[in-house]
Parts: sequence; structure tokens; C-alpha cells
Amino acid sequence: MRIHLGKILSFNAGYVDTASFLALHGLFAAHVTGNFVTLGAALVSDSQTGAWAKLAALPMFCLMVLVTKLIDQRFLKLQKNSYIFLLKLMFVLFCLAAALSVVYLPFPKQDTLISFVVGMLLVAAMAIQNAMHRIHWLKESPTTVMTGSTTQLMLDIGELFSKPSTEKKAQIYQRVYSILPTMLSFALGCAIAAIVYKFALLWLFIVPPVLLVLTYIYRENYKKA
Repeated sequence: MRIHLGKILSFNAGYVDTASFLALHGLFAAHVTGNFVTLGAALVSDSQTGAWAKLAALPMFCLMVLVTKLIDQRFLKLQKNSYIFLLKLMFVLFCLAAALSVVYLPFPKQDTLISFVVGMLLVAAMAIQNAMHRIHWLKESPTTVMTGSTTQLMLDIGELFSKPSTEKKAQIYQRVYSILPTMLSFALGCAIAAIVYKFALLWLFIVPPVLLVLTYIYRENYKKA
């Protein structure tokens, strides 16, 4: 059975978002707009833990999306595909975050340079994944933000109640079969991250690079089969 990379990366996005939120005191690595909410809350609460990381998350995200696009354009000029290079770049960023985390977890509640760096590494990696969706997975459901996918899923289910034509129904089922596994993978990633945070904290950020390695190995073996 072929493993769909998009589903693995959806799991990864849910995992990283939950892990960063728990370990970095409210930082969303994948869903950066959520940091505006937590930043606003932090500014009016007694504790402003992680405020600098939340403030820097959007600029870092935007910068890495831009860098990803420039890298892809460079590969296109060379008549090459940026796909594997970008996955490897994500892997390096995740490895750096994991190495620091193994040494310094749990992070103190006050802002520290190490926790800030780990947060930015995770945001940068997830920015690449977001950009790759727009570059390489145009026909796939988003792997990082589930709001739009949930909306489309509910709209499609609602459409089924209107007894659409056979052709229309086939299109709806095709979208549902694409969106639902992605959403479930994301949710599973969130759950697993919470469990690892609770019972194996030092290994929390080891999972994302391991996932990318396994995915790459499987992809290479599948190509040779």
C-alpha cells in the first residue's frame, strides 16, 4: 500500500502545532495566525511568557515562505525539481530544534534565547511545508490549516442532502475522500503530541525529523519497486 506524503505531513503539522503550543507556552508553529490571539492574551495577562516568539512568528513565517519560493525558482531555472531539497531543508530545521530540545526541555516559563530559537526553527520548517503545498500539492487538501478543509467538508455533506446529480455526487465524494483522511491525520498528530509531551517530554521534537526520514526512505524504495 502506498503511503500518501500529504497525510503524513498533515500528521506532522498537527503534531508540531500541539507540541510547540505545549512546550513553548502557547506558540503555534504551523498555524501562525493563532499567535496573534495568544499574543494579545499574553499582553494583558500577568504573564507575558513567549510574547517575543509569538511576535516574531509571522515575520519568520513570511520570510521562509519567500525563501522557499526563491529556492523553487532557482531549481526551475536549472530545470530541476525543488521537492526533495525542500523536504531535506525541513529535516535540517527539525533536527536542530530536536537537538536543542533534548538538552533544554522543559523550557522555563520565562522567555529564553533557546526557547525562542527552537520556536523560530519550528515556524520556519512549517512555513516551508505551507509553501510546498502551494508549489507541489496544488490538487491536495491543505496539510497545516484545517479550518478551510472543515468548512469544505461540511459544505459537501450539506450538498448531499440536496440529492445532486450522479456526476456532482461523484465530485463530492472525491473531495470528501481527499479531505477527511487529512483532517484525521492532523487530529491524530495533535493527540500523539499531547501523549508524548505528557509521558516522554525529552523526545517531543524527535518525532518530526524521524517522520521525514521514514517518508523519504519509503519514497525512494517505492520509486525503485
